[in-house]
Amino acid sequence: QVQLVESGGGSVQAGGSLRLSCAASGYTDGRYCVGWFRQAPGKEREGVAGIHTRYGGTYYADSVKGRFTISQDNAGNTVYLQMNSLKPDDTAMYFCAAKSDGGCSVASASMYSYWGQGTQVTVAS
Repeated sequence: QVQLVESGGGSVQAGGSLRLSCAASGYTDGRYCVGWFRQAPGKEREGVAGIHTRYGGTYYADSVKGRFTISQDNAGNTVYLQMNSLKPDDTAMYFCAAKSDGGCSVASASMYSYWGQGTQVTVAS
């Protein structure tokens, strides 16, 4: 069973930076997609970025392109989300999620089978 644990959330002023981490365990092989999603109060869960653990391909939502960077450690067991130039609109609970291969788009959260508990990011204006 894949387990995911997020860390690194917190409070920051607009324009600041945070780095989120997603530590995974239970992978049966190296071919997974890991995505970051976020959900603000009263809003639907939104895909932010995704990465393929074996091939390294990355995907970003238009709203974060140029500001957020998704990456992973050499083993592919920890995925990071570097968030720069944060805006108040980025305030949300951030979740990492994983699914077996098959494309790493984060357009649909329902495609992802495994979820972490989330970490809160708050950006003050």
